[in-house]
Amino acid sequence: MHSNIHHEQMNELPQWFDQVQKTMDFWPIAYYPYTMRKDETGLGVEDRYPLDVIEKDWEILREFTNQVNAEGFPMFMGYEWQGAGQDGDHNVFFKDNLQSMEYPLRYADLVKAYAGKDVIGIPHHLAYQLENRGKNWATHDESFSPFVEIYSSHGSSENDNGPIEMTRHVHMGPRTGETCVERGWEKGYKFGVIASGDNHSAPCVYGFGYMACLAENNSKEAIWDAMQKRHTYGVSKDKIEIRMQVDGKMMGDVIEPNQEAKLSLDVIGSDAIDRIEVIEDNQVVEMIPHTSTWERMPLGDTIRFKFKVEFGWGPDRRIFPDIASRQWQGALEVPQGKLLSIEKCWSNFGQDLHDVTDNRCEFDLTTYKTTATGKWMGPSAVTTEGFIFEVETQKDGVVILTVDGVEYPLAAADLLKTSRVVELEEEARQLVKDRFQFTDYYRTDPWWHNAYKFKIGQAVPESGYHVQLERTLDLSEVQNLRLRIWERNGGCAWTSPVFVEKKGE
Repeated sequence: MHSNIHHEQMNELPQWFDQVQKTMDFWPIAYYPYTMRKDETGLGVEDRYPLDVIEKDWEILREFTNQVNAEGFPMFMGYEWQGAGQDGDHNVFFKDNLQSMEYPLRYADLVKAYAGKDVIGIPHHLAYQLENRGKNWATHDESFSPFVEIYSSHGSSENDNGPIEMTRHVHMGPRTGETCVERGWEKGYKFGVIASGDNHSAPCVYGFGYMACLAENNSKEAIWDAMQKRHTYGVSKDKIEIRMQVDGKMMGDVIEPNQEAKLSLDVIGSDAIDRIEVIEDNQVVEMIPHTSTWERMPLGDTIRFKFKVEFGWGPDRRIFPDIASRQWQGALEVPQGKLLSIEKCWSNFGQDLHDVTDNRCEFDLTTYKTTATGKWMGPSAVTTEGFIFEVETQKDGVVILTVDGVEYPLAAADLLKTSRVVELEEEARQLVKDRFQFTDYYRTDPWWHNAYKFKIGQAVPESGYHVQLERTLDLSEVQNLRLRIWERNGGCAWTSPVFVEKKGE
């Protein structure tokens, strides 16, 4: 929900959509009408493009969205609003494709400009300094902004003492607790949460956050209705599936106070679930461990498990500045079993998954040493592309991974025991020899450091990534209840709260 396409990228719009269509179920795009210009003094400042430029882009985006909607894909057009920076940045989205962009300097005027329209404005990177692009809770309107962005490529705005810091944007940081998400709940506002990118080079970057929406179906109408009801949650990287109910109500809903409220939870992770934190009014009241509860459980003759395969790394750009990317061809086959699901962990364009059957798939990947050289909002210099595969096979079964024509038989028992790295050493040796006539050294650095590699992650059985639980909670004196769910790989999910309120309040 935070794909920031710029004026100079509008010709890439079909490419961005192709990437979204391969990886996501719906797409709210946030056109970015800002650019860096030189002031008459010579200082570089961020400001809007000339009005005629951005209005022309807006019409291109409107036409594209209409076309995509007509073809059946739920795309929402929107734009990023920053105003004077005193109320925080917001992404503004529309249910229909009829609206225009408004540019008031204050949030309250933005709300007034769209009065009576099907519009939402979502705050992001909230925890920066007040009046310096951080969230101003004093001006918040929960009907206009039914949820907020708790995590993005900037980091986590949940609070100022959590482990996922906001250190990536050196100019806008550091974060502060004064404007964080938790302050809004403390003020009594009812709003949900999402996580979502802030991607300026490619959409849907793995690790920069995704939004999940619990909708009746995949139509624009159903998705919009679910967003208005705060039936949303956010994940930092993996597509963790969460079904949460309290007294029969979904996340984002309102329940009455209850001394014996019933929490039911069904979580399917992409890696092993580490722990589930139950949070009441921003305080962790229970930490439910899952690590150390499943590892010694016996496996049946037929097992279901997930494992990640990621591709990348490669030659040092300081030594080989001309080698920026590599193409990979591969396949995964489960000869005596099933290929149940495939999660795409992609960071950039050039990826494809095809010829998927019940027990086999083929893929083409392009890996880069960086997706945005010199761009502060691009990912780190080392990016990988990959998949999380879910398979079912015999306990003594074998999964066959093929990479560039070479088969790698992977015994299920070995996958469950540990990870492994495969380096393309001969390819690296030949490269170093061809470029520098270098063939011998007392250690392997010249080849290892310049070798492309792929990593086969340790598999986790279903008992590790699927958690179902129930709890009885005293919610008689609580304003809201939410969950924070951690995977062992550091992936996190934040649910929207269930709000507690007496009838008539």
